[in-house]
Amino acid sequence: MACSPEAAKFTVRRQPAVLVAPAGPTPRELKRLSDLDDQDTLWLQISSIQFYRSKRGNKDDPVEVIRDALSKALVHYYPFAGRLREHDDGRKLTVDCTAEGVLFVEADADVPLEHFGDALLPPFPCLEELIFDVPGSSDILNTPLLLFQVTRLTCGGFILCVRLNHTMADAQGMAQFLGAVAELARGALAPSVPPVWERHLLEARNNPPPHAPALLHDNSSSIMVSLHDREQLRHRSFFFGPKEIAAIRAELSPELQKRATKFDTIAGWLWKFRTVALAPDDSNEVMPLAIIVNARGRRSSIVIPAGYYGNAFVAPVATSTAGEICENPLSYTVELVNKAKDEVDMEYVRSMADLIVLRGRKTPLPTAPGTYYLSDVTRARFEDHDFGWGRPVYGGPAEGVGSQSFPWVLSFVLPFKNANGEDGVVVPVCLPGPAMDRLVEEMGKLRLQPPVDETTLR
Repeated sequence: MACSPEAAKFTVRRQPAVLVAPAGPTPRELKRLSDLDDQDTLWLQISSIQFYRSKRGNKDDPVEVIRDALSKALVHYYPFAGRLREHDDGRKLTVDCTAEGVLFVEADADVPLEHFGDALLPPFPCLEELIFDVPGSSDILNTPLLLFQVTRLTCGGFILCVRLNHTMADAQGMAQFLGAVAELARGALAPSVPPVWERHLLEARNNPPPHAPALLHDNSSSIMVSLHDREQLRHRSFFFGPKEIAAIRAELSPELQKRATKFDTIAGWLWKFRTVALAPDDSNEVMPLAIIVNARGRRSSIVIPAGYYGNAFVAPVATSTAGEICENPLSYTVELVNKAKDEVDMEYVRSMADLIVLRGRKTPLPTAPGTYYLSDVTRARFEDHDFGWGRPVYGGPAEGVGSQSFPWVLSFVLPFKNANGEDGVVVPVCLPGPAMDRLVEEMGKLRLQPPVDETTLR
């Protein structure tokens, strides 16, 4: 189950925030962000959270261990210790590598890890206690780029919550940095994956081609009325293990079964039955699905090197009308997801960078009101970070869905092991109550396991 509202009832004592600077000398220079980095949609903060059990025989203080390792990691990732500046030439962002450091908060909670439940999943209604919004720190420019809070628990475990200026890195880049901190905490002399800046690889071309991926900017949607009624919104997390995936794949055509990935299968199912559950008034209403695709590893003459920690994702869009999605078999939506993902190569990524510059830094991500985003973070491996206390009970995004203002917009696909010990993924979903009931019913028709948990938004 997710962290319940009852789990939010505890007290946290915090020490004043301090700045943690690099443990050694670092270059003083200006470093340009890529054109994917400084698009306006990424001018925000993102957070991760990791829950750790106590470890028998480990008498170390996690606050001291992580603070020391963070200082060492900042020598290698020294841009994180700087501050963002805005240049006059088209609002271009650069990092002023000042070595001023990142914010660090030491805290103690009056509860053990068991207080938060048996199976930890976002959303966490207690999040504001676990990542203190230091006054003045959430601005994008001229403020610390990272905020760490380590909260000790009465059982000897602890919670690490990290907030990052999204213009600096994506989820995989953030996980790479935290992995480096974890390695140094365990005694490594340097990160096993050296950080790579190379932001010029994802900058716009001087003479961009006269074409770009199509964007969606529809301003009307009948489903938005119900989605904006926060009193009706509910969170529910759905588990997809080997049995669930097999049951869904059985609905696909034989040819599609051979090439559809696990993500394609889950995404196609969620897109179809989320649309069925929302039941738009107009069958001709377009219901876009935006798929967050990592550009790392794409074959091209331009290759993003291992260790690159900047933003390296795009969001190709699968589109169809509500009527077509609901009336066609499941193979229809899975096929559209598969084709949208296959569009992404480095030419597509560079075209997105071109488009950002041509549009004055405005996002190329789809902004149609009914757009639903899916982001697979299973390869980021937040759940592998060991600071000396073993792997976390939960490690991943602090919010499993979109922002608190728009929780229905985005769902993360998260690694998860259920109560039976089965490895799979879990997808938190936010919908109005009646639509959530219909989505649960559709899962029942496929004879899948029931959702992992449910909490009500207020």
